[in-house]
Amino acid sequence: MLAIYKKEMRTYFTHMMGYVFLAFFLLLVGIWFTLLNVRSADGNFHHVLSNVTIFFFILIPILTMRLFSEEARQKTDQLLFTSPLSVGAIVLGKFLAAFSLFLIGVGITVIFPLLLRGYGELPVSQITGAFVGFVLLGAACIAVGVFISVLTDNQIIAAVVTMGAIFVMFLMDAFAARHTSTFVSLVFVLLVIAAVAAVWYNATRKAVIAIAVGVIGLIIASGLYLLNNLIFDGIITRVLLWFSVFARFNVFTRGVLRFSDVIYYLSFSALFIYLTVNVIEKRRWR
Repeated sequence: MLAIYKKEMRTYFTHMMGYVFLAFFLLLVGIWFTLLNVRSADGNFHHVLSNVTIFFFILIPILTMRLFSEEARQKTDQLLFTSPLSVGAIVLGKFLAAFSLFLIGVGITVIFPLLLRGYGELPVSQITGAFVGFVLLGAACIAVGVFISVLTDNQIIAAVVTMGAIFVMFLMDAFAARHTSTFVSLVFVLLVIAAVAAVWYNATRKAVIAIAVGVIGLIIASGLYLLNNLIFDGIITRVLLWFSVFARFNVFTRGVLRFSDVIYYLSFSALFIYLTVNVIEKRRWR
C-alpha cells in the first residue's frame, strides 16, 4: 500500500494535477475569506468552509478522475492488479494519496482563521467543528470519486460523472424538502427493496435467495401499506436527509461533534472503497 501511496503522491506533484487542485482550492478559500471575513471584519471562518463545499463537485474530480481510469487507458491496470499487493491495499493507497493532497490544502487554510484574531474572540468550537466536518465530507466525496474512476478508462467521463454524483448529493436536501404522495413513497420503498435484492444477487450470485428477499420485502411493504396507507408518508424525506452527506456537515459548523455523524462519514467512505475493491475483484476473475 505504501508503494502505491508514494507513486500517486509523486504523480500529483510531477504533473500539474496536484498544483491545479491546490491553486484552485486556495483561490476559492481566499475569495470567500475576503468576502465573508475581511471585508465585513467577521471572525466566523466556518462560513467560508461551508461555501467552499459547494464547489466540491469541481474540486474532487481533479483529485480522483485519473486514479484508475488512467491506469486502464494505458493498459497498466493489469500489471497493477496482478502484483503481489492485494486489491484492497491498491485501492486504499490511491484513496489515501488523494485524501492526503486534500489534507495539505486544508492544512494551509488553517492560516486564514489565525489572521482573524485581530477582529476579536473567534468562535473556536464552530471553526474546529467545521474543519473536522470539512475533512470528513471531503473523504466521503473522494471515496465516491475513486469508485467512479474505476468504472471507466476515460478521465473526462470519470470527471463528469463524479461532478454529477456530487452535485446530486448536494441537491439531496432540496429533493427531501419536496412533498410526495403516499403512493409515490410506496413506490420508493419497493424500489429500495428491489435494489437490496439486486445487491444481494451481485454479492452472492444466488438468484433464488435474491428473489426470495425481493418477494418477502414486497409482501411486507404491500401489507403494511394496505393496513395503514400513511405508514410510508414522508419516508422519502427521511431517507434522503439520512443519506445527505452535506446536511450532516451543517451540524459540524454549529460546533457540535456527534459520534454518530463521524461514524456515518467513515462508514460512507468505507462503503465506496469496498465497492471499488469489489468491482476490481470481479474484473480479475472474468
